[in-house]
Amino acid sequence: MQPLPPAPGAVPMAFEDYVKAIYAHTEWQPEPITPSVLATRLGLAASSVTEMVKKLARVGLVTHRPYGAVTLTDEGTALALRMLRRHRLIETWLVRSFGYSWDEVHDEAEVLEHSLSDRLLESIAEQLGQPESDPHGDPIPTADGHVRRPDAVLLQDAAIGHAGAVVRISDRDSDLLRYFASVSLDVGTGLTVLPPTPFSDALCVQLRGGPRLELGAQAARSVWLTA
Repeated sequence: MQPLPPAPGAVPMAFEDYVKAIYAHTEWQPEPITPSVLATRLGLAASSVTEMVKKLARVGLVTHRPYGAVTLTDEGTALALRMLRRHRLIETWLVRSFGYSWDEVHDEAEVLEHSLSDRLLESIAEQLGQPESDPHGDPIPTADGHVRRPDAVLLQDAAIGHAGAVVRISDRDSDLLRYFASVSLDVGTGLTVLPPTPFSDALCVQLRGGPRLELGAQAARSVWLTA
């Protein structure tokens, strides 16, 4: 079990956003995050991110050596999981209770995750039946910081002939989410990886009970399948 996260309002919102971004970067892949990569992910100047990383290190939320990776401490991980629980529960709530589409919820959740009380958040979780994943397949941490992430393989790394169900789709590109929705590629969709079309760089898949698709590199690195 992770250490107890800080109480609501105990740390600046910027700290919460940073630790959440750091955790999310390595949640589905092993490469550590550096300040320059973090700056790109957050859309901020590298100098601003470097100064913030120093502040996070001073308060014990991260460890960092110059020009090296940024790593969450136990306290930083606990705070990140608390924020991810809030963010992903809110996304699920907006989709299930208010009819939002999965490409619309991220920005709303970014605002609401800092303002809802823990009491209201846990009431929402109870109303939703304590969901284990959000609309994009990302696991929702439990209130005590436990995370259950399924074994999965990135679509671009899957072997030809691999058949599985989609377990996660990255939510970083709203246009891509809308495209996937238009071709009925969703969390839970079954598909098989096909041999490529001659003289094409596209990755080919056959949706179970649906069409054959040719997906570009961005799409292929945004989908995870059961291993």
